[in-house]
Amino acid sequence: MSFFIRNKSSKKSKKEEKQKRTSSEIKKSKRKYEETLTAKEQFSVDDSEDDDEAEGATSSDEDLAETTQEKKLRLAKKYLEEIEKQERERAELQEVDQSIIEGRLKHDLLEQSGRLHKNVADKYTGYDVENIKVLRCKEHNLPVTCLAISADNKCIYSASKDCVIVKWCLLDKKKLKATTNPRKCSSEMKQKCHQHRILSLAISTDGKFLAAGDEGNIIHIWSGDTLQHMHTFKGHKGAVTGLAFRRDTHQLFSVSTDRAVKLWSLDEMACVETLFGHQSGITAVDALARERAVTSGGRDNSLRVWKIVEESQLVFNGHQGSIDCVRLLDEQHFISGGDDGTLSLWSAMKKKPLCSVVNSHGKDETTNEPNWISSVASFLNTDLAASGSKNGQIMLWKSGQGYRSLVSIFHIPVKGFVNGLAFTSDGKHLVAAVGQEHRLGRWWRDPTAKNSVLIIPLKQSSS
Repeated sequence: MSFFIRNKSSKKSKKEEKQKRTSSEIKKSKRKYEETLTAKEQFSVDDSEDDDEAEGATSSDEDLAETTQEKKLRLAKKYLEEIEKQERERAELQEVDQSIIEGRLKHDLLEQSGRLHKNVADKYTGYDVENIKVLRCKEHNLPVTCLAISADNKCIYSASKDCVIVKWCLLDKKKLKATTNPRKCSSEMKQKCHQHRILSLAISTDGKFLAAGDEGNIIHIWSGDTLQHMHTFKGHKGAVTGLAFRRDTHQLFSVSTDRAVKLWSLDEMACVETLFGHQSGITAVDALARERAVTSGGRDNSLRVWKIVEESQLVFNGHQGSIDCVRLLDEQHFISGGDDGTLSLWSAMKKKPLCSVVNSHGKDETTNEPNWISSVASFLNTDLAASGSKNGQIMLWKSGQGYRSLVSIFHIPVKGFVNGLAFTSDGKHLVAAVGQEHRLGRWWRDPTAKNSVLIIPLKQSSS
C-alpha cells in the first residue's frame, strides 16, 4: 500500500473515537456549566427576592423558579451549540493539516528522487523593464564576480574583485552591510579579511553561514546575518572557484584550480574529505539535498557527479572547450555552459548530453568565435533555466519533454559580463552579477558596462 494512501478503517475508527471523546467533553462541560449557572442563579434569585420584597412585589416563588429554569435551559443550549461549532472547526483544521503534511512528504520524496518536475516556463511572458533595479555601491568598484540568495528570498550577497562582500535587502533594494576592504584592514584583522579577489559565494539554507572563496586559496566563513568573520579554511592549493552548500545541512562543497573537490563540515569546522579525478582546474560546483555534487572540469572538457556515500564518480563528456559553469535542475538533471558557446542539458543516467544548443549566445563580431557562456541558473525542479554571456543578453530557456530540448523563450538585454545568475526560490526575480570583465580573468574589458547587481522582476501570466 502506498505511503500516502490513508487507511480508511483506521480513519473511521479515529473519527468515531473522536466523536465519542467530543460528546463526553460536551457532557462534562454541560454539567460544569449547569453547576456554575445554578450557583449564579441562586444568588440572583436571592437578590431578586430581596428586591421584590422591598418593592412589595406579589409574584410567587413557583413562577420565579419556572422563569429561572427556562433561562438556564436557553443558556445551556447556546453554550452547547458554541462548543459543537468549535469542535467542528477544530476537526476541519486537523483535516487540512493532515493534507498539508501528506503533500509535503510527497513533495520531498519526489524532490529527493529527482522526479519532481513542474512545467512553468510557458507562464513566463517577459520581464518588467520599468522595475529593473541596478544595485551599485562604492565597495563594488571592480567587476562583481558572484552572488548568492538566501533561502527566504530576503537577502542577496554579492562579491567582487575588490575583495569585498556586500549584503543587500531584496525587498528594499538597498545595501545592508559590507565586509571591510582589505586596504582598510589593520594588521591584526588582515587574517580575517579577503586579501585576494573573491570568486565564489554560497549561503547555507538556514542563513547561518556564508562561505566565500578567493584567489588566495582561502575559504572564509562569515555570519549570514551580521557578516562577522567566523572561521577560515585552508587546504586548497589553488584559487577557490566554486562553493555549494548541501541543502538543509552545514556541509560545504568547494572546488579549486588545484583539481580537488573538498567536503567541509561547518558544525565541526573541519575538512571531511578530499576528492580527486579532474585533470584540469575545476571551475564550478553545485549540490542539492542528496550526498552528491556535480562539478565542471574546465579544460579537461568533463563534468563529474561525485557520490560521497558510494565513494564513486560519474564522468560526462560532450563540450568541445572549457566548461565554465554548471547548475542542477533537480537531483537527476543539470545544465552546463562553456567557452565553446554550447549550452548542454544532461541526465545523471546518460554519459552524453540529452540536448545541446550550439552558439547559444551567438558569435563575437570581431573574432567570429562563439561567445563564452559565463553563467547558468535554474529555477529548481522546473523546466525554466537561464544563461549569461558577454553578448549583452541574458537568455531564458525552456527544457522540453523528457529534457530532450532547450528552447529560448525570451532574452533580457544586459551590458557587460554576466558572471553570476540566480532565481529567487519563488521564481519572481532573476538576479545577475555583472562586471566589466570575466570573473576568472581579464581577457576582455567592456568599459561601457556597470559593475553591479541586477534585480530583474519576471512577468508571469495568470493562467
